[in-house]
Amino acid sequence: MAGEIPDLLAEVRTGTGKGAARQARREHKVPGIVYGGGSDPLPLNFNYHYLIKQLKAGRFLSTLFNLKVEGQEDVRVICRGIQRHVVNGLPEHVDLMRLRRTSRINLFIPVEFINHEKCVGLKRGGMLAVVRPEVELNVLAGEIPEKLVFDLDGLKIGDTITISAIDLPAGTKPTIDRDFVIANISAPRALVASDNEEGAEEEAAEE
Repeated sequence: MAGEIPDLLAEVRTGTGKGAARQARREHKVPGIVYGGGSDPLPLNFNYHYLIKQLKAGRFLSTLFNLKVEGQEDVRVICRGIQRHVVNGLPEHVDLMRLRRTSRINLFIPVEFINHEKCVGLKRGGMLAVVRPEVELNVLAGEIPEKLVFDLDGLKIGDTITISAIDLPAGTKPTIDRDFVIANISAPRALVASDNEEGAEEEAAEE
């Protein structure tokens, strides 16, 4: 199950239309709206600096938030669009959509690797090369996994970990329709360098 869903703070915007939006921007706020979920659309304002901080944190468009607005019930939302200034790229409007627990969404879920000390390949000097520290999954809004876990016990140098090797929660599926690589146990750098040198020497001897 998911860990704590991050809060997204906003306030109700009084008035609608371009005039109200321009007023919000003059007050160093970013106008927005939340819609869907069987309720009427609700105009919002976001503190400009607060929103910039949230955007810089990354994955804003694929993160499930707990929208907190004074005087309103908390609701789960996901961003469905950010309108930006054509010149400076700064946010000018944010569109949010309310989600039911049965709604399906795409989110990036982190991958955790356990039992490093039991991995044969790592014991012999190999390295865990992580190709995808996060995997985009199609999940139910009410059943979001906090993380995916893979057990490294017994893996050897040269072994590859693909998405099919990870147990996914029921109702969860990758957005990529193929068995893609998550990580691998690569050979020690010294061994790779040694193999390259031997190969070069063999080629030189053949010449």
